[in-house]
Amino acid sequence: MAPCELPLAVTMGDPAGIGPEIIAKMYLRWPRNRQWVVVGDPMVMEHAVTALGADVRIRPLSSIDEAMLEDGVLDVLCSSRLPALPPVGQVSADSGHAAYKAIVTAIRLAREGRVHGIVTAPIHKEALAAAGLPYPGHTEILADHGGASKVAMMLANDDIRTVLVTIHCSLAEAIRRGDFAAQMAAIRLADAGGRALGITRPRIAVAGLNPHAGEGGLFGDEEIRIIRPAVEAARAEGIDASGPWPGDTVFMQARKGRFDIVVAQYHDQGLIPVKYMGLDHGVNVTLGLPFVRTSPDHGTAFDIAGRGIADPSSLKTAFDYAVRLRPVIPNTRADAHETL
Repeated sequence: MAPCELPLAVTMGDPAGIGPEIIAKMYLRWPRNRQWVVVGDPMVMEHAVTALGADVRIRPLSSIDEAMLEDGVLDVLCSSRLPALPPVGQVSADSGHAAYKAIVTAIRLAREGRVHGIVTAPIHKEALAAAGLPYPGHTEILADHGGASKVAMMLANDDIRTVLVTIHCSLAEAIRRGDFAAQMAAIRLADAGGRALGITRPRIAVAGLNPHAGEGGLFGDEEIRIIRPAVEAARAEGIDASGPWPGDTVFMQARKGRFDIVVAQYHDQGLIPVKYMGLDHGVNVTLGLPFVRTSPDHGTAFDIAGRGIADPSSLKTAFDYAVRLRPVIPNTRADAHETL
């Protein structure tokens, strides 16, 4: 894996969750991969390092240009200064604000070309809401501040990859949002994401919305009216798309090697198969941004926060993906399919 010319920005996540702990553990366990700077609160990271009994000094930075990336020193770009540590494992507005400030600071650095990309530790949706922030998750913050017209979430592990047509909304709202334009955006982004991972011609399977992909209209007609026309339009652009496939078997076929990426219609349809395979090596990649963004495939784990038992493996996988990737932006020209 080629090293990045610029460091990665690793956001601390919710201070009350396991984000600071797994960041500290990643620093300690993989010393050869230290080309990154934490964006967050120095006090929070100091507490995380101290709790692990690590001989590591926290160096607060006011600018990314001050980063030295020295052994035994963990650089933390100050995005916030909490008056006190928030209660571990509890939702709080202070934690929501601090997590959000770290994300928007990292986005600014990425848009300015001062970091190679962003790796985000987990945040808590209720903490964002408590802070009065109108975002249900990372993807929506990135879409709002990241300078992209369309973004999509790709979840990946060693067995399967999936891209979502709709993300954080109710199932009823997902059905309303999954129109032709949303289908096309997801298929194009899946194609671009596969190419960014080194797949020359990604095989994209589009899942149906209804049982048995609608069974010819017996169980719903979204497949006939919306999804199949989108697949045909994508194929006309030169994308190797097929479907709609029944959602209950398409992931099994992808795992066996028939497809490279599955486009899922809604959050749980796509995430349950990926997370069922385990969270240790899952990664979330945001497609469509002008910079790289990855994240571990798990949440804040408030139930084990502060106990020193959180596993940093998924964060390390997210880091490895971020080093490997370049920005994943689709090209909608039918004759333009270079690796992005």
